[in-house]
Amino acid sequence: MKDKKRGEFLKNVLENMPSGWLTITTHRLDIYDEALAKTQFLDQFEALFQENNYQQSALNNLPTAYDYIRLGHPLSCVLEWEIAHQHHLNSENVISFSSRMAPILAILRKNLLDGKRTQIVYTNKLPDHFDAEILRRIYGYQFDLTKVENTKDSAAFKGSTVFISDQDNFLDVDLTSNIDFFVTVHHQLGSVILVNGAKNERYVSEIQHVRRRETIAMTPANCLSALKLIMDEAFVIPQNSDIKTNKTLVEETINEITNTTSKALVASSGLSMQYAIMMGLIHDALEQHQGKDIKFIVPPNCYGGTNDQARRVAACLDNVDVVDLLVDGDNDMVESIDTVLNKIANDDAIPYIIAEIPTNPRVEVPDLTKLKEVLSKVRHTKNGERAIAPVFILDQTFCPNVHFLGDEDILSSVRTISYASGSKFPSGGLCTAGYCVGNKKTDVLMEKIELHLQLCDNEATDLQMDVLAKQLPSMNQRIKVAYKNTREFVNFIHDALPAAKINFVSEALADQGFTPSVFSLDLPTKGNSDEEQEAYKRALNLKLINLMITKIPHESKFCVSYGQLKGCYWTVPATSTQGTTKEGDKDYIVRVSLAPDLDLDLHKKVFLEFVEGI
Repeated sequence: MKDKKRGEFLKNVLENMPSGWLTITTHRLDIYDEALAKTQFLDQFEALFQENNYQQSALNNLPTAYDYIRLGHPLSCVLEWEIAHQHHLNSENVISFSSRMAPILAILRKNLLDGKRTQIVYTNKLPDHFDAEILRRIYGYQFDLTKVENTKDSAAFKGSTVFISDQDNFLDVDLTSNIDFFVTVHHQLGSVILVNGAKNERYVSEIQHVRRRETIAMTPANCLSALKLIMDEAFVIPQNSDIKTNKTLVEETINEITNTTSKALVASSGLSMQYAIMMGLIHDALEQHQGKDIKFIVPPNCYGGTNDQARRVAACLDNVDVVDLLVDGDNDMVESIDTVLNKIANDDAIPYIIAEIPTNPRVEVPDLTKLKEVLSKVRHTKNGERAIAPVFILDQTFCPNVHFLGDEDILSSVRTISYASGSKFPSGGLCTAGYCVGNKKTDVLMEKIELHLQLCDNEATDLQMDVLAKQLPSMNQRIKVAYKNTREFVNFIHDALPAAKINFVSEALADQGFTPSVFSLDLPTKGNSDEEQEAYKRALNLKLINLMITKIPHESKFCVSYGQLKGCYWTVPATSTQGTTKEGDKDYIVRVSLAPDLDLDLHKKVFLEFVEGI
């Protein structure tokens, strides 16, 4: 490292950093302004550098860089800050990825939508899973490939030039004027993209959004190794000797939990998994049903990442569309699916349904026997031909312990794929890795999904597998205890504030195995008009949340997550998980999730304070 002052400061920072920077999926949620994601953290980090202040207390008081490490975190920001300084760039122009393919895909996606040409230039070799034929045929991306000896051989090009370096050195960058995007690919740690020149700064938010929706940031552990490599080229990256053992244990445990025998696929996050599912199904559809339209059927009020990602995929492909599926509140999921499938069958299109069970945030479970019947119904096109049967893509994150796919389970006869976000119950909030399995009717589809998981380089990292190997075996027991806490809290709220509407599973559903630790709370309101009542309720939501996190800061957090090992998480779906959905479909209610380990009596006491203050 050329700058000795920065080098010494970074060394001290890494020695004194809070343990949470490395070990948990959220950091200092009490200090977070989403509009200033990354910049607020780095502005204050830069101030500490100028003061040469690397005390742990100072580092711990830095604001959260992002509310979730899938999007970025303190160590990814520090890595990008250092690389940007070395190359005289704004920190926003440097973005790290766990995937070695994702930054390239981000440029290709942006240029596809803009109708702009892309030239990919490389020296030694392309990333291992780069498949030009599939990227062109399935993703619709268009690009030229050029192999050169060095960056100076990169000729001027009418469009975007992406230079790929596999030198494993994040500082070995030659930003010539002919290069728009420089991607350093490290075979173990991931990749970093540098956005070169003011004319390309409009790509920054688009690249960040790919990191937000289709993949993840370089993980904290790998960012730490990357920083140590920058400071000392002789640094040896720690190796996990239990990689094969962990992989086998994780896959076997997932099969046991889900009562399946299919190959379990493990991705870097739930959304990474979902992206591979979508692209794998599109691939299969283009081969098996050439020329037919593809319809992804998605609840408009479901998790914002699912909603946004589905629409982003559809935006890139002319024959792919998103169809709304109304699933909760006054709508019945089964009836809605029947209506939508009848329409799609009539149009001779291909139906792929993405749905959460229980639903989010209303925590509703459809009649599963009727669900099976409506998914199994033989339908016909307007020409009288047999319509293409649906694939049901089940987001099981709320209740990953429920059996749907085994030979004797309710959806065994329907082509069904189940997936879960690993940052929740599977890891207990210690990593983001997600997984998916299928029933026996989806073996061919699972092969395509695995292909796209690998092509996007979105498989779980070795450390993520290690975390899952430690946490998955105890998952069902943690779910059981967390549900017990949640049921007790729900019953308490019902008695303490009977005017509130609580959305939670019934005792009868719990007896069937649906034991989530999440419920939603529709607080009582008042006012002379609908507008006044809505405004009053929204203010009351925040009053409750702020009271809980202020009075119980060591356990109560303002966060969208759940399934953590400890504490209680509070959010308003409309402003968090449903952030990208249409305004009329958003839920301005409180969503609460409880861990197996928390001070429930204290939470009851503070909630009573809230009731008394209404």
